[in-house]
Amino acid sequence: MNQPLPAPTAAPPIEDPRLNPRRKAVYAMGDFTVNTVLVSLNIVYVFYFLTEVAGLRPELAGAVQFLGRMVDAFTDPAMGRLSDRCRWKWGRRRPFFLIAAIPFGVSYALLWVTPSDSQAAMFAYYTLWYVLLSVSMTVLSVPYLALQPEMATGYDARTSLNTYRNVGSLFGTFAAVVTFRPVANAFGGGSEGYAWAGVAYGAVIVLPWIAVYAATWERRDFQRRRVELSFREGVRVLLRHATFRKLTGLYICGRISMDVIGAMLIVYFTHVIGRTADFEFTMGLFILAVTISLPIWLRIAPRFEKSTLFIVGSVWWASSFGLILAAEPDWPRWILLSIAPLGGIGYAVVDLMPWSMLGEVVDEDDVATGERREGIYNGFFMFLRKVGGTVAVLLLGVVLGTMGLEPGVPQSETTRQTIRVLTSIVPAFFLALGIWIAWGYPLTRRAHARILSQLEARERAG
Repeated sequence: MNQPLPAPTAAPPIEDPRLNPRRKAVYAMGDFTVNTVLVSLNIVYVFYFLTEVAGLRPELAGAVQFLGRMVDAFTDPAMGRLSDRCRWKWGRRRPFFLIAAIPFGVSYALLWVTPSDSQAAMFAYYTLWYVLLSVSMTVLSVPYLALQPEMATGYDARTSLNTYRNVGSLFGTFAAVVTFRPVANAFGGGSEGYAWAGVAYGAVIVLPWIAVYAATWERRDFQRRRVELSFREGVRVLLRHATFRKLTGLYICGRISMDVIGAMLIVYFTHVIGRTADFEFTMGLFILAVTISLPIWLRIAPRFEKSTLFIVGSVWWASSFGLILAAEPDWPRWILLSIAPLGGIGYAVVDLMPWSMLGEVVDEDDVATGERREGIYNGFFMFLRKVGGTVAVLLLGVVLGTMGLEPGVPQSETTRQTIRVLTSIVPAFFLALGIWIAWGYPLTRRAHARILSQLEARERAG
């Protein structure tokens, strides 16, 4: 593992004065909306709303997400390529925030409607709106994420911007996990309550994109540079990029861990611990722990390599899974409530670092190709992440259905043990795999300083 480093010998780049805390906070609102949607779909929607409220079979519920995300995943690289090549006078990324915001909110609201009692009709309805929601989210999120290395050019500045973005995502997690079900219950609960909650949250996720559009900017020198590589050749270069492959591997492993435990946690609380009412409170403690730990990780970050922090966070988070595996319903409540915030400290940096590291990979590609291709890199990053997470959640649904999970009835001991393993050992395995991939990550602080020097020299030479 890399050791703490002294300050790099190369001077850090001068950051754009517009990159101030206020604009970072507004930028983070975009991730608030996206994470509100992603987390509510992963934690509340698939294996709770669809099965417990709408009455869809677990296998079909997992298939809804699988089909929706697979269609969505294949649009990510295309959206990245499109935003790389756009040369509108308003910018190549930001106009998409205004184009896709309303479809994003409308399709999300319609996902929480229960159309009929027919399994086939519900499956078709939910798959259709899941696909439309996913495509509109792609149109927003790929250009949004591609702005990060453009707004922040330095190694540590990117960590700072991503920390703000992660705080925004935590507020989205809070809105999805801690408040969504209570809001649905306030509207009367059941299918009608969830439908009205979907309308309310659909409106909430549209409005921030206007502010994000106003607070962000694009660099004119990047706008002037054309992307000449064909899509096929660009993908070939990207897939041959060894650092990108390594970064993608560790990122996917971390995200699969998040997707698995995110989908399973409410099932675990309901059928293993038997305390569904504690779920929102526990997640609130988790979010609080992540929020408090992020500034600490940010303060530590300049002294370590980003890959080192990813490894430390993975080990820390994985340690909490042992408690999940061993926990029993008769344990003291305070112990059960402490498991999630303990893991949240490590989760914070596992979630933070890969996106902070992607900007350096884009800079390395710029040295090799002479093109700024943030869009396609972010698009493929999201594509591979969604394929991995979607397949994992689909398999969860198949396993749960095969092992006899039935909504609204006591579960067999075999089913409960299956839920316990899926919530602990499976995500821990993927974290261990991510640690192995991250070991010896080559794009260090010093390596990035050399890359920036090459880019600056090329810019001066004209």
